[in-house]
Amino acid sequence: MLSLSDLLLLTLFALAGAWFWRAQGAREYALQATRLHCQREAVDLLDQTVALKKVWLRRDASQRMRLWRLYQFEFTVTGGERYTGHTEMLGPRVLRIELPPHRFVSEAPEERLH
Repeated sequence: MLSLSDLLLLTLFALAGAWFWRAQGAREYALQATRLHCQREAVDLLDQTVALKKVWLRRDASQRMRLWRLYQFEFTVTGGERYTGHTEMLGPRVLRIELPPHRFVSEAPEERLH
């Protein structure tokens, strides 16, 4: 027979497992959004991953408490330099994806004056 402490412990493990499962889903969604953003901006996402940097509780537009997550990723334009970008999520939504100032590679060959 289960005691009250066993039941409480089992409930805590179940809640931790559910939180971990949802956190993995949010990370996968952030990664997918980051990949698409990098493709649109013509930069290469390095390591094909995002790393969770911060988690906090914040209110959304309808004043509901949601988990705010900040993911960090690295990208390159030329292959020689690494830049660090951020993907910010509030609950299940991506709020913004930020890329710092970086070099641009011209696709057209440079014209010479001579």
